[in-house]
Amino acid sequence: EQLALQVACVQQTLHPSIASPYIVIFAADHGIAHENVSAYPREVTAQMVLNFARGGAAINVFARQNTIGLRIVDAGVDYDFPSELDIVHAKIAHGTRNFLHEPAMTPEQCAQALECGSVIVQELHNTGCNAIGFGDMGIGNTTAASTLMHSITHIPLESCIGAGTGLTTQHIQHKRFVIASALARYNITAFSPEDILRHFGGFEIAMMCGAMLEAASRRMILVIDGFITTAALLVAHAVHPHILHYCIFAHESDEHGHTIMLRYLNVEPLLRLGMRLGEGTGAALAFPLIQASVNILNEMATFDSAHVSRYIL
Repeated sequence: EQLALQVACVQQTLHPSIASPYIVIFAADHGIAHENVSAYPREVTAQMVLNFARGGAAINVFARQNTIGLRIVDAGVDYDFPSELDIVHAKIAHGTRNFLHEPAMTPEQCAQALECGSVIVQELHNTGCNAIGFGDMGIGNTTAASTLMHSITHIPLESCIGAGTGLTTQHIQHKRFVIASALARYNITAFSPEDILRHFGGFEIAMMCGAMLEAASRRMILVIDGFITTAALLVAHAVHPHILHYCIFAHESDEHGHTIMLRYLNVEPLLRLGMRLGEGTGAALAFPLIQASVNILNEMATFDSAHVSRYIL
């Protein structure tokens, strides 16, 4: 009922619908990955994008099962994909710069990424899509997301950092040292949300942020996946707090910090399955529940129409 009410309020109708839903995966590489903050090599980002395009990843399976469209976006992968590959070729650069030493993006690159995300949503909306799930791919992006989380929320850094793709305790401590060293370069209390995004974000996170803001402006349903996508939402929320009205939180990731993010936003996820895969997989699993809530509102009989007697106590 709560889901149905939310969708109805977003769409401003008593007969809401989920039409032509899509999951959009934004992929990019991160300069901070050169600091050994991930258990996987940088090349995995490109390899996974190719896997998405071939239809062999978990998100492909879930999207096919639930009849959800899938769009893969090269926001800034450090690889030159063939032009004929069926992805959105929106590369800003071959990965961000290493934010341990300099801002991850130039102001122009950050603005371009935000605009590209907006355009991608406009194009989907023009096809009749009214609900978008957001996914991510990018080696090193949990480091960027943790830094964004701390900078936006001011939650202690140690609560924002987790194992990512499977780091050991020693590697998590190294990851914290790298982030703390990068943050020490700046007075982040003087930063705007856009400044924080530019200094510590990734091209995929910035593009996702632009896409989320555009989707909300068009009264679309935003299905938020896990840790990385919620980090992008934290930035969007800092810019426009009312964006939460349009967001459905698919699941609570097993990544340390995601629970704290959700608590900070004062929202409840639909699912708790111990997932930490990314790719928008949690969003894909949540879509059937959202569809079920809408179907209940539109199709289920009332007591009166079903001639069911009222309780008498």
